[in-house]
Amino acid sequence: MNDIAVRRLHAQRLTGTPFISPLDSVRWLTAVQSQDYGAAKWALAQRSRGTTDVELDRLFDQGAVLRTHVLRPTWHFVLPEDIGWLLALTGPRVRAGLRARYRRLELDDKIAARAETLFTAALAGGNHLTRGELGEVLRAGRISPDGQRLPHLIMRAELDALIASGPRRGKQFTYALLEERVLKPRALDRDEAVAELTLRYFRSHGPAQIQDFVWWSGLRTADARAGIALAGGALDHQTIGGKDYWFDAGARSPRQATMVAHLLPNFDEYTVAYRDRAEILHAGRPFEAKLFSFGSILSNVVTVGGRVRGSWRRSVARGVVRLEVQPLDRFKLAEAVAVEEAANRFARFLERPVELSWL
Repeated sequence: MNDIAVRRLHAQRLTGTPFISPLDSVRWLTAVQSQDYGAAKWALAQRSRGTTDVELDRLFDQGAVLRTHVLRPTWHFVLPEDIGWLLALTGPRVRAGLRARYRRLELDDKIAARAETLFTAALAGGNHLTRGELGEVLRAGRISPDGQRLPHLIMRAELDALIASGPRRGKQFTYALLEERVLKPRALDRDEAVAELTLRYFRSHGPAQIQDFVWWSGLRTADARAGIALAGGALDHQTIGGKDYWFDAGARSPRQATMVAHLLPNFDEYTVAYRDRAEILHAGRPFEAKLFSFGSILSNVVTVGGRVRGSWRRSVARGVVRLEVQPLDRFKLAEAVAVEEAANRFARFLERPVELSWL
């Protein structure tokens, strides 16, 4: 089958047999972009059976899922078993890409080291502090946290494997010492880590191109080619439409998903994990950027059969979640029914009633 969208839906477990636990979803995808915490929870729930918003909050607060800067300079959900080798592999490249920003903020290695010493002392012994509280720690240590200095020093401490997410305090996020959240992080040498990340990506996101993996991982093209070589027969290759794609050699051909709809959240792995996103746009329907909150398909999107057919947004009033769908074109009756079922899945995830309307 050459329908790349259908094959990606299956590889990402958006169709077929869902995972029993959302932890299995994170493990399979390896890293799930999560600067929008609520959206990332919904992304995991769509790939696992019967998962609720409350359950994911509980797993996060327990530290079963961690949130840190890895792969690219943004937050991702990762498992404790993977955070160590992922940071060791991708952290240095993220730091290198931020050097110019550090210079503009007058943050050198000496200041970063002082900040990390202060963070260590403040968080030791199971203390969990919010970003604002870490800013006060810096100020007390005579390091200005003003402007973007504080978030960049915190990110630097994450990339240096010093801190990671702690349990939430109400609606606020906290930070904890990584060594207190993960007692024995898994370690891999660089070649092992490149091979592991490459294999995991193409198994869970394929068919995908090398440029897609480079974008997603933050690694070099040479690393991608080396990882594919190390994967050996575990990955297969196919040229489709003049483009070279790699995927799990053991993947079975999925059923067509013509009438399967999804309400994908901001930065879902199905949209964000590829540099070339042409395969999820419908060739016969023009894309109208004005319908999407970011002007791109990295927004909340409605997909049918794996292709973008509209946008969606939600609001809450008197305990009811109002879900509005803005189509790119007219939906067939069966397609509209599929969207209604996707809205029902969202209601089960939230454990609240959802009212669907079409704009």
